Amino acid sequence: MNYEVIVVGGGHAGCEAALASSRKGHKTLLVTGNINNIATMPCNPSIGGSAKGIIVREIDALGGSMGEVADATLIQMKMLNYAKGPAVKSLRAQADKITYPREMLKVLRSEKNLSIKEGMVEDLIVKDNTVHGVVLDTGENIISNIVILTTGTYLKSDILVGDTRTRSGPHNERPSMHLSDNLKKYGFNILRLKTGTPPRIDRSTIDFTKTQREDGDKEAYTFSHTNPPVYDVNNQEPCHLIYTTEETKKIILDNLNKSSMYGGLNDITGVGPRYCPSIEDKIVRFSDKERHQLFLEPESKYYDDIYLQGFSTSMPRNIQEEMVHSLPGLEKAKILRYAYAIEYDAIYPTQIKPSLETKVLNNLFTAGQINGTSGYEEAACQGLIAGINAGLKLEGKEPLILKRNEAYIGVLIDDLVTKGTKEPYRMLTSRAEYRLLLRHDNSDLRLTEYGHNVGLVTGAKYQKFKEKKQNILELIEKLKEIKITVDNEKRRVTTTVYDYLKNPTAKLEELNKVFNLNLNYSKEVLEEAEIQIKYEGY
Repeated sequence: MNYEVIVVGGGHAGCEAALASSRKGHKTLLVTGNINNIATMPCNPSIGGSAKGIIVREIDALGGSMGEVADATLIQMKMLNYAKGPAVKSLRAQADKITYPREMLKVLRSEKNLSIKEGMVEDLIVKDNTVHGVVLDTGENIISNIVILTTGTYLKSDILVGDTRTRSGPHNERPSMHLSDNLKKYGFNILRLKTGTPPRIDRSTIDFTKTQREDGDKEAYTFSHTNPPVYDVNNQEPCHLIYTTEETKKIILDNLNKSSMYGGLNDITGVGPRYCPSIEDKIVRFSDKERHQLFLEPESKYYDDIYLQGFSTSMPRNIQEEMVHSLPGLEKAKILRYAYAIEYDAIYPTQIKPSLETKVLNNLFTAGQINGTSGYEEAACQGLIAGINAGLKLEGKEPLILKRNEAYIGVLIDDLVTKGTKEPYRMLTSRAEYRLLLRHDNSDLRLTEYGHNVGLVTGAKYQKFKEKKQNILELIEKLKEIKITVDNEKRRVTTTVYDYLKNPTAKLEELNKVFNLNLNYSKEVLEEAEIQIKYEGY
């Protein structure tokens, strides 16, 4: 059977790519090594975070699904950086590692133009520098007009623990052994990268009285711009904060040569993530720090694994036991899954165009960790753009290329294709010079028209967006007309609400109540109008 688009890999990039191309009406096949591992979270149990949460909002604004699935399955939600102002605040959800993949699989299976096949792609069908399909490890050829590679950390991946190297994907999954060699054969320059994951702890063996409880926010939020919250703010799973001890530091320094990264293995070429260092790296690089904060994060409501955030390591298992038992509340903790580092192949991202089509082979797109990024959100947004642009190419249309002043997605892709990377790339607010424009609150105003133009935002969702946009414009014009009298430096002055809101401490919601302005608009419309007025001078 022939397809218009084949997506290789069922991680977060692959899911968004497959959904985008199929929703645009193109016959799409998603090929993945294990259907049960579609949209799984092999590392941290969260969606969003600083800058990343804004990316998830941008994915939703363009018509992607990560935000809606996270909203439907989260077990805790927080708004980060709230006190720092609208430009950098960002949502972070604790996702349920059981229900998130199930919900995403349900979404994939609901698409009439999308098929899913279990298999391992090991080569491409290439003729005249153009891709025409894929070759499975069974020898089966599958023909397509376009191929999107979203292979994650599975290309010639090795698990590293102490002085042991095991050829494996995450959590003992089967890796792709030959695809990166074949990409090299076609002219791609291959990059070797590394990342890591911390141990998982049995919840019942933790003494939580020695930890600091961290609850979700009491206000309900969503990544989606149109769907209401479905979770109970009073029934969220707590996280817990702890710190490393002097004993932790001593154990790590005494055994540093046993870590894969610091002498346990001498043949490591992969470069690790600068902004997500292992605990060994933290102890060595920040030796002046007395302690490092760690979070105990629940992975699901349906099992007892606790993710020890901030404690990734490649130490041998017996040393991991000592390290964990040196932590407050974890003196008698049972490790359910040991930490490890993983080394894998990627391509140098300067070999791809801003559309995410490769420069080396026509009709081949790449997205996610194969392009040198880290993180579920960074992967998902690339998958979405690759899926959209694959469809646009089939339709003979120009690709969607977001500018740096339009989206964090635009910053990410521009950084990759122009600067490249030699380490796993993580999105940070500091990378975006236009971050005052790229806010959590206005993701839909920036991007939904693009989502509509490419055919992914339609019907009720697009209608709600148009109504919101019209209400904001209408409200801002009203505020230019409404006058109020206020105290200003020991004298009373009359001014418009519009001008008064330029005062950093002025709040439209409060003015609405105090002066009985009768502004009958939703909270998000009131907030967006206020932010636009305050930021007008920038």
